[in-house]
Amino acid sequence: MALTKEEKANIIKEFGKNKNDCGSTEVQIAILTHEINDLTAHLKTHIHDYHSKRGMLMKVGRRKKLLDYLKKNDVVSYREVIKKLNLRK
Repeated sequence: MALTKEEKANIIKEFGKNKNDCGSTEVQIAILTHEINDLTAHLKTHIHDYHSKRGMLMKVGRRKKLLDYLKKNDVVSYREVIKKLNLRK
């Protein structure tokens, strides 16, 4: 369920400004989206796993706050991230 080093490196490579950029807003949103998608697949088979559901909802809230921040500060980057991740906004 957790991200492997290779998956995280691929996300950083795609969304980061350089290979060591793991803290920018775009990278954080992409990592959270990947984790949310994994948890969504997990919850489809394990319906009564309420602890994982709570964790997923917390990640969704964190991603929403980061998207709002990115939209407020850099609209062009916001639109690119939304388009790359196929998020409905």
